[in-house]
Amino acid sequence: MGSGVQHALEQLKTTGVRITPQRHAILTYLMESMNHPTADEIYRALEPKFPSMSVATVYNNLKMFMEAGMVRELTYGDNSSRFDANVTDHYHIICQECGKIEDFSYPPLHEVERQAELTTGFIVNGLRMELYGICSCCAGKRH
Repeated sequence: MGSGVQHALEQLKTTGVRITPQRHAILTYLMESMNHPTADEIYRALEPKFPSMSVATVYNNLKMFMEAGMVRELTYGDNSSRFDANVTDHYHIICQECGKIEDFSYPPLHEVERQAELTTGFIVNGLRMELYGICSCCAGKRH
């Protein structure tokens, strides 16, 4: 188990959250899978190990992780939220054919945020940048 998972669990304990085996498994799965899974995908992956776990259990735990600032929800127009345990500043690139989402790092866009505030009068609280394209796997299938 990665030290990131251990650190996250310690962080949860300090807020008085009980660490159930399901909670542990959901968080570990999220932190180890880099594919930004949906709640259903998490459920299907863990269900063989936790037959009594429901999709609602997964959702409730994800909500709790989000409130604790440990997980970020990525919502898209098709109502299938994906979940990301990487809450550091990073961006996403999304394949328009298979829907795969990958993280990539780039310096924070503070200048863009400042300009947006100056131009609109808004107070910027966050930013989500996504690039769209065709992943190498799908591009390879085209030839």
